[in-house]
Amino acid sequence: MSKMRMTVAATMVSLGATVTLAAAEGPCDILDAAGNPCVAAHSTVRALYAAYDGALYNVTRASDGTSASIGLLTTGGFADKKSHDSFCSQLDCVISNVFDQSPQKNHLGQRHKLINASRHPITVGVDKTAVYGMWFDPGFGYHVDNTTGIATGNDPESIYAVMSGKNFNGECCFDYGNSETDDRDDGCGTMEAIYFGDAHWHGNTGTGTGPWVGADLEQGMYYGGGALTKNNSGSMPLTADFVSLALKGRVDGFDLKGGDATQGKQLTMYSGPRPVRNRHCGPASYQPMRKQGAIILATGGDNSNQAQGNFYEGFMATGVASEATDEAIQANIVAV
Repeated sequence: MSKMRMTVAATMVSLGATVTLAAAEGPCDILDAAGNPCVAAHSTVRALYAAYDGALYNVTRASDGTSASIGLLTTGGFADKKSHDSFCSQLDCVISNVFDQSPQKNHLGQRHKLINASRHPITVGVDKTAVYGMWFDPGFGYHVDNTTGIATGNDPESIYAVMSGKNFNGECCFDYGNSETDDRDDGCGTMEAIYFGDAHWHGNTGTGTGPWVGADLEQGMYYGGGALTKNNSGSMPLTADFVSLALKGRVDGFDLKGGDATQGKQLTMYSGPRPVRNRHCGPASYQPMRKQGAIILATGGDNSNQAQGNFYEGFMATGVASEATDEAIQANIVAV
């Protein structure tokens, strides 16, 4: 399959890729088959399972407060933009929910302001199917506190997301993943989420000027751990229009991966022990973890909401997925 070709304007992206129109396996099918079932699967762009035929997200009109669920053009396919545009013809809709496609039904809802549903159109596939991504300015964010199936304590998990290397900042925190259930900073090790941006929390940095894939573990966004807690020269900037990201939380450490979501393979940016405890941790540490199992998008565990970025899809799975599974997921993302 050929790589995507794209042009990017302020809020408009055009992509083309050679893909089949029939529903192919999604990333959650790959994870399920590998023994790491998805426990959360969120996207406004596409189905993350070949057999999924439900709604992707909910939109609400400002004019009259009426809501509508936006589904798929075909089972296992792309979002139905025509239905979106018909309902939101005045461009006054917000995305009020992003539905969890997994059996766990961990749907995302409002935490901060809700994004404009029609701000970020993109096209995907060989036929340039039009859909919408999510464009976040500071002050916006989603979450769900009461979840099922999400890792808690020191349980292992694998988290994946597609974001953009063109829209980011260094504020807290453009995250997707596991967070506190009380919407408060409960101390080091109480969350485990993908972070994407160029923050230098506690002086932490990767190579160059970023943006980098990191792990928000509470009281810090980290690009590495152990001896690489402060400065990880192996963490390379991810500046493509679309970037694929992965965070795998092991019982004894964590892995960070990133790559171009339109071509090639992911690079392992870090694999090793958890970060060295910082002065804000008190008696707590990052090993073992004390994850609580909420899910956040575009916001920090402590309700911080000054980050910005773009979100296209994210999914969370039980256990630590294998290298072969990661490679299959990357290939699946590239093929979109």
